[in-house]
Amino acid sequence: MNKKEQILIILSLLALTIFVSPLFILGDNAHIRVHDNLDSNLAWYKVLAESGQITGPANAIIPQIINGNLSRNAFGTEYSLIVWLYALFPTMIAYAISQTITRFTAFFGMYLLLKTHFLKDQEWLIINFGTALAFAFTPFWPSGMLSTLGMPLALWAFLNIRNGERSWKNYLVLSVLPFYSSIVLGFFFFLSAMGIFWLSDLIRGKGWNFRFLLSIVYMTVMFLLVEYRLVYSLLFDDDPNSRDEYFHARLSIAHVIRLTFKNFVYGHHHAATVHTFVILPVMLISFAIILIKNRWKKEKTFVFLFLLNIVLSAWYAFWFYKGWLPLTQRFHFLDTFNFARYHFLRPLIVYLLFAMSLRIICSISKKRNSIGLILVIAQLLVVSLTNEEILFHDKPNVKQFYAEEQFSNIKDYIGIPQEEYRVASIGIHPAIAQYNGFYTLDTYNNFYPLSYKYQFRKIIEKELAKNKTIRTYFDEWGGRCYIFTAELGKHYMFKKKTKKRLKNLELNIEPFKEMGGRYIFSAVPIDNALENSLMLEKTFESKSSVWKIYLYKAL
Repeated sequence: MNKKEQILIILSLLALTIFVSPLFILGDNAHIRVHDNLDSNLAWYKVLAESGQITGPANAIIPQIINGNLSRNAFGTEYSLIVWLYALFPTMIAYAISQTITRFTAFFGMYLLLKTHFLKDQEWLIINFGTALAFAFTPFWPSGMLSTLGMPLALWAFLNIRNGERSWKNYLVLSVLPFYSSIVLGFFFFLSAMGIFWLSDLIRGKGWNFRFLLSIVYMTVMFLLVEYRLVYSLLFDDDPNSRDEYFHARLSIAHVIRLTFKNFVYGHHHAATVHTFVILPVMLISFAIILIKNRWKKEKTFVFLFLLNIVLSAWYAFWFYKGWLPLTQRFHFLDTFNFARYHFLRPLIVYLLFAMSLRIICSISKKRNSIGLILVIAQLLVVSLTNEEILFHDKPNVKQFYAEEQFSNIKDYIGIPQEEYRVASIGIHPAIAQYNGFYTLDTYNNFYPLSYKYQFRKIIEKELAKNKTIRTYFDEWGGRCYIFTAELGKHYMFKKKTKKRLKNLELNIEPFKEMGGRYIFSAVPIDNALENSLMLEKTFESKSSVWKIYLYKAL
């Protein structure tokens, strides 16, 4: 490693430190992603840690959520490091550490991959560092950890092994990554792609390469061991669950085509690439250069990845095509497992294409260093704006969202041990109540008994009958087992300044009470509360909260 490379590494690590620093400096006052994060996973980690069942058996239950109908296996494996971060540290310290681990690993993984296998010459050093840093800045699904951002490091190790390298470092990477990523949130698709890669080598006459094949098998086995709870649920849990009523094939061909272009241009928030404004034009220009200068053979890797990028967008969109319906009806696993997630490979592919595009453009320019540097800086500036503190500045911060002071006051007002009664929420996520120790009948989880879904549905069946959108959302997915209302629709973030009111609520309170329900936390006033056998007990506000909670008691 030369001096220039050392300086660039130091500058990159400094930039990454600055990028994650708001999480450490602001703590609970930081703004972070709400969707599939604050509204779910962060509360789940806290509930699991406080349940005493982190290492519990497969048949253990988590009594705090949906009357103990949620099994321990619904919370994932205890062999995932992220579970222990939240068990050992306060929420935002754990979150900040997790973000740091993920982003630093993403940077080194992409840099090693580019330097070793794609842009090997020293003249491309700036492009390699800039691309790796931009990749590490991209938004990612926080609880997915290294499920997408760890793919470059895994690919680096696999390509090393494929090329005959026997270094222990490669196998260390393949051994460690399963402990900080998820097979269903990324690596199932990556490993199956590696299997296809090995098979293509075989078909093209490059031999069996058993070492490469066994390395793929090895990492797959490691994931299956780490994710043993998932394996157990798939093989031995025959009870119908909420995913059995997940129907994805519903889009027309015209809608699918539009979705293909949308995904190709803008990407998907669970596998964000932030490629629209800089990377996409750069890729298209590079493809045009190849076309004009007839560089197909010389740039065959770029062309392959470019076409694969398009195919993955099309695959994502066509997975929701209603033409799949006959197959999903015959093979139920096509509904319960989300094969559309092959598009989770796109962050890796898009940033490889970015680096290769810069090389192609720079190689035909006399001012190659200037152009490469300008484009790298442009992408870094764009992706820097996706820092959570910037991206979610208009959302509640962590303290405001979980409103611990406010919900502590509610708990004290009720004055009964929390395990002795059940609550549900209207207009706010039930994760807030769960985070604050309340036992909830509602939840956000994609793996719970189907029988409980039917039981809970009785509470809201009149409201579902009035609104097709929420009826379809609940009946044909049901991951959000919420008290939906026709007047509020699919909205559950009503802040204390809202003017919204429930004027014609129709709940079945008897099933609610039979399930142990005693209180409802509503973010909006219910004008016809008495008609629903509900009585307003008290209204709670707090300066540290964005909610105004109307506490209703079931009569």
